[in-house]
Amino acid sequence: MHSLDTPPTELIQGYRWLVGQEGVRWLAAARDMSTNGAGVLQITRQLRRDLSPERVRLVLEQLELRRRARDKFPWAERMYFSRLGLEQATDAWVAAYKAARFPSGQPLADLCCGVGGDLMAMAKRGATGGVDRDPIAGLLAQANLRVCGGMAATVMTKDVEPTDLEGAAAWHIDPDRRPAGLRTTRVSLGDPGPEVLARLIERVPNAAIKLAPAADLEAACWSEAELEWIGRARQCRQLVAWFGQLAAHPGRRRATMLRAGAAAEEVEIAATFVGEPNIECPIAPKVGRYVFEADSAVLAAKLEGALAIEQGLWALAASLAYYTADHSLAHPALACFQVLEVMPFSERRLRQWLGERDIGRLEIKKRGVPIDPEKLRRQLRASGPDEATILMARIRGRVTAILAQRVAASSLPESSPTHSSTG
Repeated sequence: MHSLDTPPTELIQGYRWLVGQEGVRWLAAARDMSTNGAGVLQITRQLRRDLSPERVRLVLEQLELRRRARDKFPWAERMYFSRLGLEQATDAWVAAYKAARFPSGQPLADLCCGVGGDLMAMAKRGATGGVDRDPIAGLLAQANLRVCGGMAATVMTKDVEPTDLEGAAAWHIDPDRRPAGLRTTRVSLGDPGPEVLARLIERVPNAAIKLAPAADLEAACWSEAELEWIGRARQCRQLVAWFGQLAAHPGRRRATMLRAGAAAEEVEIAATFVGEPNIECPIAPKVGRYVFEADSAVLAAKLEGALAIEQGLWALAASLAYYTADHSLAHPALACFQVLEVMPFSERRLRQWLGERDIGRLEIKKRGVPIDPEKLRRQLRASGPDEATILMARIRGRVTAILAQRVAASSLPESSPTHSSTG
C-alpha cells in the first residue's frame, strides 16, 4: 500500500501509542466493556475520563476494524488495522496459499506490504523484508508481526526500489491502485508503475504481482506470466501475475478456488483450473434438467467456456455464462441448480407460481438483463417456508425466468478431476 501524502506527525504518534503497552491496555478495557453489553456512547464516555478525543477515536475505530476483519483473519482480535489497510489486505487463507508457492527457507521480499497480510504468511516460509512508503502501514505491519507470532520479518518505511531485492530469492508486490485517490483497474496507473515493475523483475525474475481481478492486461509483459484469479467463499479475491520460477504455467490463465481448512490458518485448494480464455460453448437447443453457474474466479479469468466444455455442458445462449445439461455433477467451480420450470419473464406468472408452492425464501440471479433483483424480490411479495432460485437471462431473444433449486454439492455425483488443464 502506498500513500502519496505523508500522514501528520500527530496521527503517526497516535498509532504508535495505540500499538504500545498503554494502547493495548485501553483496547482490552474497551473490548471488555463491549463484551459486557456497554454501547458505543457508554464506552466513549468512560474512555474520555482518561483519554484525549483522538485516542478515544483510535481505540473505538480499532475495535470496529477488528470486528470487520474477522472474515479475513482468524486472529483479527489482536491485530491492528487502518481503514484502507484492512480493505486492501490479503486475507489469511489467500495469503497462505500464495506464500506456499514461494521457496521455503530462502530470503523473500514483500513490497508495498501494507498492514502485513501477505507479509505474515511469507515470513513463515523464510526471512522476509517488508517495504511500504506509508509510515502508519509500516508501524501496523510491525505490530501485526509481533502479536501474531514474532515471525522472521522486518519492515522499512521507504519508496520501493530495485535495491530492496538485494539477496532475495523471490518477491511479492501489491502496487497501489489508488495513486490519485480513486481506485483504478489500469495497471499503467498503479504505483509503482510498469517501469519500476520491469526493473524489479529484471533484477529478480521470481515475482508475484497482486492485481485487481478486473485489471487491464493488454500490455505485452502480462502474456509472459501465469495469471491466476484466486477465489474464496464464492468471491474472486484477487489476481496474481506469477513470473519466473513461481509461474507453474507461464503464459496461461488459471482460476483457483480455496476453502478454509480445519485449523485457523489452514487453507485447502477446492479446485484449480488452467485453460484458454473466451472459448465459446455449443448452444443448447433447450434448457436441460440442470443449470450451472461458474465460480466468480473462473468468470473473472474468462475460463467458464473451457470449463463447461470439459464438463460436457452446453451454453444457454452465446456469451452467456449459464450452462445446462441433463446430468448433474459436483464440481467446486460450478454451482448446480435443478430446473423446476422455465417461462417467459412475467411478474404476474412468477408471483402465482411462487404462491402455489409456498416459496418465500428467494434467491434471484441474473445475467445480461436489465432487472434489479432486489426490486423484483419486493414486487413478487413471496411468502412461505420453502425456497427457490430464479435465474434470469435472455435466451433466444427473450427474457426468460428459470425457476430452480440450488443443489448441495454433497448430494451430487463427483465430476471429473478438479485439478484440470485444457487447451
